[in-house]
Amino acid sequence: MFVCLCMGVTSHVVNDVVAAGASTSKEIAEACGAGSECGRCRRTLRAIIEAHNVNGCPANYNGCPSRLPAN
Repeated sequence: MFVCLCMGVTSHVVNDVVAAGASTSKEIAEACGAGSECGRCRRTLRAIIEAHNVNGCPANYNGCPSRLPAN
C-alpha cells in the first residue's frame, strides 16, 4: 500500500526504514522521502512508528530484525 503518494513510498519501505531504526517522521523523510513534501502522510508514518514500538514489527512484515533467520 502506498503511504506517501507524493514520493511514491509504500508501507513496506516505511516498515524497512523503521525496522532499521528510524523513530520519527523526520528520520523517515530523510531515509526514503516519505513525508518530505506535502506532509499529509505524516500521521500515517507516526502510526507505523507507534505500531513498531508497541507490537514490534507488523505480523505480515518479514523484514523485522527479530524475524530474520539467525546467522
